[in-house]
Amino acid sequence: MRIDAENDGVSASRNHLVFAYYVTGHGFGHATRVVEVVRHLILAGHDVHVVTGAPDFVFTSAIESPRLFIRKVLLDCGAVQADALTVDRLASLEKYSETAVVPRAKILETEAEWLNSIKADLVVSDVVPVACRAAADAGIRSVCVTNFSWDFIYAEYVMAAGNHHRSIVWQIAEDYSHCEFLIRLPGYCPMPAFRDVIDVPLVVRRLYKSRKEVRKELGIGDDVKVVILNFGGQPAGWKLKEEYLPSGWLCLVCGGSDGQELPPNFMKLAKDVYTPDVMAASDCMLGKIGYGTVSEALAYKLPFVFVRRDYFNEEPFLRNMLEYYQGGVEMIRRDLLTGHWEPYLLRAISLKPCYEGGINGGEVAAHILQETAIGKNWASDKLSGARRLRDAIVLGYQLQRVPGRDISIPEWYANAESELGVRGGSPTFQISERSSLVKSFVEDFEILHGDPQGLSDTMTFLKSLAELDSFCDSGPEKRWMRERKAAAGLFNWKEDIFVTRAPGRLDVMGGIADYSGSLVLQMPIREACHVAIQRNHPSKHRLWKQVQARQHAKGQGPTPVLQIVSYGSELSNRGPTFDMDLSDFMDGDKPLSYEKAKRYFAQDPSQKWAAYVAGAILVLMTELDVRFEDSISMLVCSTVPEGKGVSSSASVEVASMSAIAAAHEMVMDYAAYRTFLVELTISPRDLALLCQKVENHIVGAPCGVMDQMASACGEADKLLAMVCQPAEVLGLVEIPEHIRFWGIDSGIRHSVGGADYGSVRVGAFMGRKMIKSVASSALSRLLPSANGLNSYPSGLSPDELQDEGVDLLKAEASLDYLCNLSPHRYDARYAKLLPESILGETFLENYVDHNDAVTVIDPKRNYGVTASARHPIYENFRVKAFKALLTSASSDEQLTSLGELLYQCHYSYGACGLGSDGTDRLVQLVQEKQHGKSSKHDDGTLYGAKITGGGSGGTVCVIGRNCLQSSQQILEIQQRYKGATGYLPYVFEGSSPGAGKFGYLRIRRRASTLEL
Repeated sequence: MRIDAENDGVSASRNHLVFAYYVTGHGFGHATRVVEVVRHLILAGHDVHVVTGAPDFVFTSAIESPRLFIRKVLLDCGAVQADALTVDRLASLEKYSETAVVPRAKILETEAEWLNSIKADLVVSDVVPVACRAAADAGIRSVCVTNFSWDFIYAEYVMAAGNHHRSIVWQIAEDYSHCEFLIRLPGYCPMPAFRDVIDVPLVVRRLYKSRKEVRKELGIGDDVKVVILNFGGQPAGWKLKEEYLPSGWLCLVCGGSDGQELPPNFMKLAKDVYTPDVMAASDCMLGKIGYGTVSEALAYKLPFVFVRRDYFNEEPFLRNMLEYYQGGVEMIRRDLLTGHWEPYLLRAISLKPCYEGGINGGEVAAHILQETAIGKNWASDKLSGARRLRDAIVLGYQLQRVPGRDISIPEWYANAESELGVRGGSPTFQISERSSLVKSFVEDFEILHGDPQGLSDTMTFLKSLAELDSFCDSGPEKRWMRERKAAAGLFNWKEDIFVTRAPGRLDVMGGIADYSGSLVLQMPIREACHVAIQRNHPSKHRLWKQVQARQHAKGQGPTPVLQIVSYGSELSNRGPTFDMDLSDFMDGDKPLSYEKAKRYFAQDPSQKWAAYVAGAILVLMTELDVRFEDSISMLVCSTVPEGKGVSSSASVEVASMSAIAAAHEMVMDYAAYRTFLVELTISPRDLALLCQKVENHIVGAPCGVMDQMASACGEADKLLAMVCQPAEVLGLVEIPEHIRFWGIDSGIRHSVGGADYGSVRVGAFMGRKMIKSVASSALSRLLPSANGLNSYPSGLSPDELQDEGVDLLKAEASLDYLCNLSPHRYDARYAKLLPESILGETFLENYVDHNDAVTVIDPKRNYGVTASARHPIYENFRVKAFKALLTSASSDEQLTSLGELLYQCHYSYGACGLGSDGTDRLVQLVQEKQHGKSSKHDDGTLYGAKITGGGSGGTVCVIGRNCLQSSQQILEIQQRYKGATGYLPYVFEGSSPGAGKFGYLRIRRRASTLEL
């Protein structure tokens, strides 16, 4: 339901109403928009009790009325920020638990009693979860007014902090489900916990003074360019400098500390200054995105130079709205902190913001609240509470859009975009007929090397490159997403461009056992990452304006620069561009250490993604002594969905590493599995190992190598068989024609860098260390003593010692990989000796170290050992059996046995703590299809399923007969999962060649197209 901007206002009611208005403790933005709604309620003659932790002046500076009552109580904490740009995810969850979970019973009792004591007619929340439940306990209706909800924000934090905090998200969603309906503000996030919604215009504070009056009071001339610095506090350790501003500019600083000294071209504003008036008197604003800053910038047509906050998932939706109305310029954090402001500020004042929508949302919302309190029923009650709750949890984890695969985007994403008329994701993947694509890219490019191999996604990517060149002629009236604008200025179209492709992978068998040395079976999927790269002499390289400004500020001539554009950033919190001087990868005369590089990329979370791409350069410098003297431009476009356990990161790493090597004179010879980079020789296997170094040491994710190996060495419609010790390819296993594999996405975001995966890995390495210790102790008791050559314990002879398994004990005492221990030996000698779990501190005291280079033991954390160690030992056996069965005669028994091995693997993941509700549900749906009456009657078509990759969500692998009925059953499972959760899962089907088989393309724009 939508309420238009035009209405009759809030008329004075015959009833004197009492409103209890709860305001979240997160920032002033919520309090400032509440002010506008409250002001209209009071003008209509009602009493409003505001429950808040914000300072009184936020309300009293705008409302002077005896009908306003302020009660200082903090019932939620929002997102805890280490500074103005940094959100501490774990601290946010812990603070919320301390604020709202631990004292929950007392809060509910106190609030219900207070609400009844003031005789509240309606409870309004922006957007305090417990207020809705307290209202229900008091028998009072409640309404929320917001553009986001905390279940959505906290969902990603849970993935970082571990399962022990997941109940917080459930509880918040349950609290919101007591709300009667939601008054939804523009720029909204997905909020499926609410029963019904009413959309209203922007809620914006009114202006009291003109631009001329404000400037006169501040002593600022009309000809002075003014930027207002509005961060709600400043980043830690930040010192403002005079040279940050263009000549003749003045910066007005909000939230400056009392003792802060400012340069002469900076002016500190009073703490209680009325910000909207100052904003309207400025020429542009520099700050972080929040509802208050974005809504008021749009309303006052004030260009907004913004810097991203990490881990606050409200931001992408507001950012899309800001940029759609041509009101935003993004500044990267590094340039903010180092003072390279000028190109951004000059760009900002050239913008012409074009928002013309309503800005009386406060008045409209107040009218709805008044009518609701009187008794009007706005809600349609079209969705059940249980359905809303499931939607809230499952969709809360689905924070990333899938580039290029719009059909799989849940309805709430489509709804959020339709309000703005904006499409997200990669702009390139609207696939038409293959023949027309072939004709198109052949007309656009001359292919000097390589073959697109008929891959439609490659053809589409090439077409997208050609369209970038036409961007310059498209005219300013055409609205392009920022990533397309940046990409359009990336390449010199008269020079060669190299294109590489690397697919994601479906983990058929092996999974997390890779880091324990298991045999694994991996299938490259149809979805892939493409990278286009060009190298140019620094004097001929096309530079973005901020890069030009940085080089100019250093007073140096052209130097090698890396510029990267990543498609698909609009609805994630990932910056679309990255740039750096390649000299930053040098520490004196040596390459930068991996640890320093890791810190370099981690300093700005919105650009941490660049570590997967740029990290390849540093690894080549470090491991192969390659030096890069030319500038490099890269365009990254991936259709491998993020967070679904299909190796999105590995595909980016492999495509990037392949592209960098190809552009620097590497010649691929796939048949010989060898490549040549100048005088260096790299095989696809070695390339995969180099990519693993990128992820382990520069990104900081403790993954095994199977993902990179599958992406680099795989072939279409075959399983790559590899023993991860560390990466020995056994060959390619043909998938029998009667067998087919599918992947079904659960919608629950997976992260190999998440706490659960890391803790299970630590537990496995702890188990290996304990097994080695037990074996060493047993061996020392059996071997001859030092007192005599013939002195054997218990009088045993050498032959009898051999019967006792001395050779086995020697091997187990020096066990390199857990998977080299057979299941029967594990059960016979070690299973009962390993603890179910152990405190990190206790393990370190007894064993010193777990001997894993990519994980660190937390002394205060408890680690599961038995399940974590048992899983890879048995998984290795299961994979060997699976591989053998694939080559056996076709039969129902063959398929049943293969499916059973998948099921066993799935439940072993769960025993380790790496399961999830969504993946369990999908496996259950496969079992129901397999054992249902119809399947038995038709001899069945689906035979097994398992969670994949790092677990804790992501994708389920399904095995079945290669027939039409199987595909139909997969679609039925897809629809049943949607019916249960509200999320339509993406189905992975099909396969494609790995990066080694694809090789690379070297292309050049045809001269005829350049002349057009």
